[in-house]
Amino acid sequence: MSEETQELPVTPAAETPQPEKKAVHVPAPTAHDDFDWTVDKRNVVRYDKAQHDEYDVLYGSTLRTLEDNQIVKGQVVAITNTDVVFNIGFKSDGLVPLSEFRDQEELQIGESYDVYVVSKEDKKGHLILSRKNAKLLKAWEQIVNAAATGEVVTGRISSKTKGGLIANVFGLDTFLPGSQIDVKPITDYDIYVGKTLELKVVKINEAIKNAVVSHKALIESDIENQREEIIGKLEKGQVLEGTIKNITDFGAFIDLGGVDGLLYITDISWGRISHPSEVLTLNQKLNVVVLDYDDQKKRISLGLKQLQPHPWDTLDSTIEVGTKVSGKIVNIEDYGAFLEIVPGVEGLIHVSEVSWSSAPTNSREFFKLGDTHEAIVMTIDREERKMSLSLKRLTEDPWMKIAEKFPVGTRVTGLVKNLTPYGVFVELTDGIGGMVHISDLSWTKRYNHPSEFTKAGANLDVVVLDIDNENRKLSLGHKQIEEDPWDTFETVFPVGSIHEASVMTADDKGAVVLLPYGLEGYAPKKHTAKENGGYLAADDKVAFKVLEFNRNDKRILLSHARVWEDAKRQGEEVVKTEKKQEAATATKKVKEIQKSIEKSTLGDLSALSDLKEKMDTASAKKDAAAKEEKAEAAAAAETPAVEEKVAKKAKKEAPKEDAAGDLFAPPAAEEEKAPE
Repeated sequence: MSEETQELPVTPAAETPQPEKKAVHVPAPTAHDDFDWTVDKRNVVRYDKAQHDEYDVLYGSTLRTLEDNQIVKGQVVAITNTDVVFNIGFKSDGLVPLSEFRDQEELQIGESYDVYVVSKEDKKGHLILSRKNAKLLKAWEQIVNAAATGEVVTGRISSKTKGGLIANVFGLDTFLPGSQIDVKPITDYDIYVGKTLELKVVKINEAIKNAVVSHKALIESDIENQREEIIGKLEKGQVLEGTIKNITDFGAFIDLGGVDGLLYITDISWGRISHPSEVLTLNQKLNVVVLDYDDQKKRISLGLKQLQPHPWDTLDSTIEVGTKVSGKIVNIEDYGAFLEIVPGVEGLIHVSEVSWSSAPTNSREFFKLGDTHEAIVMTIDREERKMSLSLKRLTEDPWMKIAEKFPVGTRVTGLVKNLTPYGVFVELTDGIGGMVHISDLSWTKRYNHPSEFTKAGANLDVVVLDIDNENRKLSLGHKQIEEDPWDTFETVFPVGSIHEASVMTADDKGAVVLLPYGLEGYAPKKHTAKENGGYLAADDKVAFKVLEFNRNDKRILLSHARVWEDAKRQGEEVVKTEKKQEAATATKKVKEIQKSIEKSTLGDLSALSDLKEKMDTASAKKDAAAKEEKAEAAAAAETPAVEEKVAKKAKKEAPKEDAAGDLFAPPAAEEEKAPE
């Protein structure tokens, strides 16, 4: 981009060759001119052709072609209060602002400097030069060359900027990003201001003459060489000294002198720790052992606890089954908690070994991390490095004397500990509890869930119903505190009795009915039908008939439809009875007439005609009564079995009717023999 700097020789004016002139005739001077203009009389040097050409070439070499935006060599010929005058061999001298020279005190006339041609001629005809631009272009050329060759340059950190630092390289400001200062994170940029660092040009922008440099690249280059050397000598089990350079949730990164290794949290200590910072600090130096390394991925796994013997190997030999130990809770699971006896030695307290109570234990509610507990060693396996512990065995087993303390039939007040869909767990004393089944809460009321009756934390009076020593279970009851009222209810609500009651709930299957004394009954859907159409709904208060009373299952089956059906049927029975009585009366009269005929002489035909008419009337009434009886029998066949039995019984008890035979028919044709 720039031309080579040229030294321009200065030729004395006396030695400048003059062009050869021809002799001319000069007229005589006028009276007022004292100068003699005759050429021949002047002292003129004559040059031949060869000399003329020689001096012509020499003079031409003193002239140069100059272009804007180029760097040339110039000599200081004068210094003013504001500018420095430079001679660059051009037709005129150039000016450079004095402010562009930082070393103004050392600036002297006759010294040569590189200057930049800003303009060959401004509005005033001056040649404008710049020392600053020349230095910047020279610096940019050096930076571009360093980027191409990978040359290491030196830069002075002049200031801090957003995201990094400003480094002066060859007099040109470059950007040093914060991530490129060092291999480790840098938080305080101020400590680098004023320092000189070795840098590497990693990126250039020709358009805006901007460059990005890196100090980290040089460090990584050195580290990579060290890494190759260290990895080449690595062996599993090798102990190395390192420095903690970073701590994370999962472990710590250790600087091994040019190569990093990872110390996982599980390899820091034989005991449990929640975060590496509990035992490690930044920049801490420590010895670690190489557990594994991947030559391709350049990963090194380190261990710290492996430099110490395993705690199980040094565990006190006096700790055996039955020994009391103490420690802190270091881990909690659904099935129990782990108690750390010494760092690296843990025992499991299973939920079944927390309490003598049969009620289930929630380990996450009972245990808290860091809590201290005493426990009894249940099992210990030093080879497998396992141990099981118990809390409840610190106290005597209360089930050993359960039959003496709570014999069957004992009434006691307990604390409701837990509710389930099928019952209530009640604690009678520490470690002793039992369950009240949902069916044993009340004699008369059915509950969908125990929460409708009681709640956790409430006191409840119970009776011990049964003791299962083998399975360590107690069966309890609450309703047994009172006598069974169903013995009395059986006499109050016999089958066929009618009671006024309220509908509690009704659905597509039937209705739950509240009877007197707080008793509940059930009416199937068809038995909730109303006389005027439709079905019963909640809060309806009507009469119900007891269809079934089951004392063992505590069940009462009700019907509202039977109430109005029975009332309707009873009215029909009255009409039927009256008709039967009329038919019986007619039959009796017919028999009397027959007897009169048998005794008569049959001479009075008019009398016989009257008797015939009376016989026909009685027979018609009997036929009508028979048809109604058949229709009623067909209707009775559709009634339930209970009603059929009642109807049959009533039919048996009713008096038999004699058929009214034809007056002229022989006695053998009658279906039944009429009673006398």
